[in-house]
Amino acid sequence: MARYTGPVCKLCRREGQKLFLKGQKCYTEKCPVERRGYPPGQHGPAQARRRKQSDYALQLREKQKVKRMYGLQEAQFRNLFQRAAREGGVTGENLLIGLETRLDNVIFRLGLAASRNQARQLVRHRHVEVNGRTVDVPSYQVSPGDDIAVKTRSRELEPIEVALGSRTRPDLVEWLTLDEKNRVARVVRKPTRDDIPMEVQEQLIVELYSK
Repeated sequence: MARYTGPVCKLCRREGQKLFLKGQKCYTEKCPVERRGYPPGQHGPAQARRRKQSDYALQLREKQKVKRMYGLQEAQFRNLFQRAAREGGVTGENLLIGLETRLDNVIFRLGLAASRNQARQLVRHRHVEVNGRTVDVPSYQVSPGDDIAVKTRSRELEPIEVALGSRTRPDLVEWLTLDEKNRVARVVRKPTRDDIPMEVQEQLIVELYSK
């Protein structure tokens, strides 16, 4: 399935909440979710009036929400879930940790990009190095001890400068460190569920894929 290229605000409206897919614009612009609090399409208002959702609908919406926040396609998301299920521990937490340790998400968490989509572009355009080696795969999984750097020739790129100087830039998560001047970061440790600042019911996703 091709990557979604339509209006991202429709995705937010479908999930009924801000997913912050447009980066800084989500903070500075009036969001369609606030103006039209119902799903897009001609049947959107009717769906909003429904008071009761089935268990399956709740599970599906939670999965779609997380998948869209991280910008993954269905096959990518399912593969990540299957890998999480094979690991020891809690599958739902393993899934979120796997999403958080993707290279594109790490670039976003470091504040080097205004959104995960922008971070994905920086990686694909070969502006990022991991342990001194160029990595252009957004799904690359970082590990504790990895050094992540913006290439010297790319340090002054406008998107990076704007992201770092933004007033809405999120706080740096505890499992990462950043030398902002040199654009060099390090993965200090593996993140835990408490380190992931997202209101997500990951158990619903586990239940959906376990059917």
